Amino acid sequence: MSLCKERLTLVQEEKRETVLSESNGDTGKKSRAVCGVCNRMYRDPKILPCLHTFCADCVRQLEPFSVRRVNGERRSSEDDTHGHNSGSTILCPECDSEVNLPPSGVDGLTTDHLALDEVFTETLLVDSSVLCDLCSDSDAGKRCEVCCVNLCDFCSQAHRRQKRTSSHSIQSLQELKSQGRLTRPVLCSLHPGQELRLFCEPCDLTVCLECAATFHRDHHCSSAHEVISRHGDRIRDLVVRSLRPRLARLEDSMRCVDTSQEALRARTDTLAGEIRAFARSYANAVEAHCCSLLRSLEDLKLQRRNQLHLQKAQLQQALSDVRGGVDFAERLLTCGSDAEILSAKGVTMRRLMNLVESGYDPHPTTIAHDNASSICFLPQESAGEIEGFPVVGVVHAKTLDPSKCTIQGEGVERGREGQRDEFTLVCRDSSGEQMDRGGDPVLVSIVHKDRKDCSVEVSVVDNSDGSYGVSYTPAEAGLYSVWVCVKAQHVQGSPFVLNVKRKFRRHRGVFHCCSFCSSGGAKEARCGCTGTMPGGFQGCGHGHKGHPGKPHWSCCGSVVEASECILHNLGSLSPRGHLRTVEL
Repeated sequence: MSLCKERLTLVQEEKRETVLSESNGDTGKKSRAVCGVCNRMYRDPKILPCLHTFCADCVRQLEPFSVRRVNGERRSSEDDTHGHNSGSTILCPECDSEVNLPPSGVDGLTTDHLALDEVFTETLLVDSSVLCDLCSDSDAGKRCEVCCVNLCDFCSQAHRRQKRTSSHSIQSLQELKSQGRLTRPVLCSLHPGQELRLFCEPCDLTVCLECAATFHRDHHCSSAHEVISRHGDRIRDLVVRSLRPRLARLEDSMRCVDTSQEALRARTDTLAGEIRAFARSYANAVEAHCCSLLRSLEDLKLQRRNQLHLQKAQLQQALSDVRGGVDFAERLLTCGSDAEILSAKGVTMRRLMNLVESGYDPHPTTIAHDNASSICFLPQESAGEIEGFPVVGVVHAKTLDPSKCTIQGEGVERGREGQRDEFTLVCRDSSGEQMDRGGDPVLVSIVHKDRKDCSVEVSVVDNSDGSYGVSYTPAEAGLYSVWVCVKAQHVQGSPFVLNVKRKFRRHRGVFHCCSFCSSGGAKEARCGCTGTMPGGFQGCGHGHKGHPGKPHWSCCGSVVEASECILHNLGSLSPRGHLRTVEL
């Protein structure tokens, strides 16, 4: 009989959980009577230190996060028969907080009676009938809100007749179900029949009358109704003054974060659309550039093919003319008699002379084998913009012709000893247009014509636009031979003759009329001219012997102010000629 009753109870519990899960699925809101780990109605619900509630068995099944030392000893999980020892730390399944279990383990956690009330309420809402808590024989229709018991009609009348309970409020169970005001009495775990109505201040624990008379006999125990206001006010004060404002701030911050996330999503979606549109436009521009390059390549192919066809036609005509003349002349000389040769000599000589003088005779360099290597694609070369997008890649088809390359600048013909001079090499194609890229092999050599061992170091800089800057600094004066070659061939005008003049000698004296005037009448002042003065003066003077008769330089006697000093170029001079005017 008891086995059938247990099976009936299990079936009823499964029915309640099924109905409850379907109800939760319809509303989308988690029921307060369901454990978050097993998703079933609470069985012995325990409150963790983080204020989240789970079944006691569900807490025992959690893996310990760490093990604390208890009484100076580190205990392992094998020492705890309940699955968690007295010093373990677990992670809350709801908030992932590290919570410490009490020394007595899971059984030492506080029971969540509110969760039991929720389970009781859900049970009443699911079950169609509830038995009376006093007689357990009839269905309950009433409920005492003071005693928190369900009563049948007979027990309800008896409850009203008793003097002790006559003033209790008895309400209809159906009305309380609709209002959700169902609660259960909190019973003592040591004395199941006793309700926890007292509060032990020293132990900070709710107790029943028997616990107060036995275990808390020497403690000050007060009625729960007397101390609830004081302890409830402390909880209320913490909630209202500290936690409610913080909760509002956290909710505002959460809304700000949600708004920021939504703005971020909207912004990234917008930018993603812009990027896709940009990519499509750029792809269209690249495709258009690709078509343009292919058209340029096709046009270049047709142009080169027409040139080759024209060249081939010219060669065929010239070949036919020359072969005809050669064949006729050889046949005439081989098979003809003397009279035949002499009779045909005039017309034959005129034709052959015409072929030699005016016939088409191509130069070997112009008819050399061309493998079309001059046509190349430069993927890194800038090609301007298409629809506002920069594109790269050009088809290069210019062929360098050394005979058309030119030199710009006077540095290739004139130079100065000890001074840096330069000129520019401009590479051109066969049509005379400047090449638009560099990278060609350029060789520049400067050698003294009389002294072959005297060469000048040359620097060549590629300007990457078809031009090359050439600079050099000659150490000696004289005539030099300048070789400028591209692809091992001389450019137009090479080799050049470079005339390097002496280094410009600056005057070290003063340009004066005479040493007497420039020195203020000093007798020791000397001049580079040959003039002298009587009276012990060592320099020149106006109207005296040797004076040039015009202003001149005191260092060398030159009468040209904008001239080179000739003191270092006269060889051996008199000692006085090397002296400059004394500056007093």
